[in-house]
Amino acid sequence: MKNSGMDITTLSALAETNRMNIVQLLRDGPLSVGEIADRLGLRQPQASKHLKVLSDSGIVEVRIDANRRIYTLRSEPFQAMDIWLQSFRHMTEERLDNLDHYLRELQNKEKP
Repeated sequence: MKNSGMDITTLSALAETNRMNIVQLLRDGPLSVGEIADRLGLRQPQASKHLKVLSDSGIVEVRIDANRRIYTLRSEPFQAMDIWLQSFRHMTEERLDNLDHYLRELQNKEKP
């Protein structure tokens, strides 16, 4: 699925709990594999496996610093997701407006 630049691989990558937790950690700034593993209570190979999925889907980028791999979030996938979600907001707002109108009608009927 492609829509407004968003790819289904982004959603698939974020659907797994450990990967979502990694993304939440990286919101505060770059971290090494070891730091991510320690903070999430994962073994380093397990953290590396999840980071590879996030990297392959374009959610994170990696840079090598001596013998460490430092991971950073990329903003583009989240911007694309925001644009895609905006296409649904008008529908939600319209439904909430309809609900509000309906509730007001009910309240007016209840008044003597």
